[in-house]
Amino acid sequence: MQAFLEEELDAPEEQELFEHFRLVVDKGQKMIRIDKFLMNRIENASRTKIQAAADAGSVLVNEKPVKSSYKIKPLDVISIVLPTPPKDTEIVPEDIPLNIIFEDSDVLLVNKVPGMVVHPGYNNVSGTLVNALAFHLKNEAFIQENNIRPGLVHRIDKNTSGILVIAKNEIAMTHLAKQFFDHSIERSYQALVWGDLAQDEGTITGYIGRSLRDRKVFQMYDDPEKGKWSVTHYKVLERLGYVTLIECRLETGRTHQIRVHLKSIGHPIFSDSTYGGDYAVKGTTFTKYKQFVENCFALMPRQGLHAKSLGFIHPKTKEKIFFNSDLPQDFASVLDKWRNYIQYVPIEVKDDDLSKDKETQKLLNLKK
Repeated sequence: MQAFLEEELDAPEEQELFEHFRLVVDKGQKMIRIDKFLMNRIENASRTKIQAAADAGSVLVNEKPVKSSYKIKPLDVISIVLPTPPKDTEIVPEDIPLNIIFEDSDVLLVNKVPGMVVHPGYNNVSGTLVNALAFHLKNEAFIQENNIRPGLVHRIDKNTSGILVIAKNEIAMTHLAKQFFDHSIERSYQALVWGDLAQDEGTITGYIGRSLRDRKVFQMYDDPEKGKWSVTHYKVLERLGYVTLIECRLETGRTHQIRVHLKSIGHPIFSDSTYGGDYAVKGTTFTKYKQFVENCFALMPRQGLHAKSLGFIHPKTKEKIFFNSDLPQDFASVLDKWRNYIQYVPIEVKDDDLSKDKETQKLLNLKK
């Protein structure tokens, strides 16, 4: 055994898609080029892919970046980050319209519509963003060679709308994967949450892991053995009575991170059926108010979460670039309804909290 290999797949449902490998060179290993060494030890890692990773600064030896020509020595500690595609789904190109924010020879940015799955999977074999990308980029050499997953290094939930970046070549893909791994990507989301937050801004931290009751749901833990560390910064953008529009900035990219964090502080995302936002968490017991909320749910029958902006270092120019995406129509319409509502209806947020009404809570629990 010439090396000890530790593989960590960090590909949560909402965010990054890359692999981090750590190897410790054996005492008896001869000095050879690092690209040849890694190619023989990492499955499906071509020399081109490893060289691209080295050019992006993603190959480290003893915590320092090295070139692909570096010759390894016994007991060297090697770390490498590589973009990783799912390997179990055939991609069929489909002519599906894309809302393109920006495109050049290296990167493509799209504003994903709500309801669109990013990657094909069980029960979602067509109509996905990747199917659309495969068609749009069908003449790109990189996509023809990598026909499994066109250039994705991150993703967002089906019912979350917003901005995504796609790499159009190997070097761009490796550079972007490295930035996601380093958490140097700047990401902001807008979320409509229940309640009036006490502070104008704050930070939510904790360990996120799968629920013991339902493996499809995630929750916060105090124990690092039960989850991964997560950090979300939030800022109030607009107070709308019983709901608040906020901005969320991520330091980490865990599955359902924003949704789990906001639920943990008692402000679930509006219309989020998975994390307790699909009923009138705040407000009054009046029939007209309940009907108003139901009308809002009908307008936006998914969580009120939108990936608003994305900033990163361009893989070729090395310049910092920043992009914004427009709110989809369903989100914008619900915001307008709440703006109109608070103009004509007196709001007593602190006194009207349905989540504290025991009888109402019993009914809600029965409903779920």
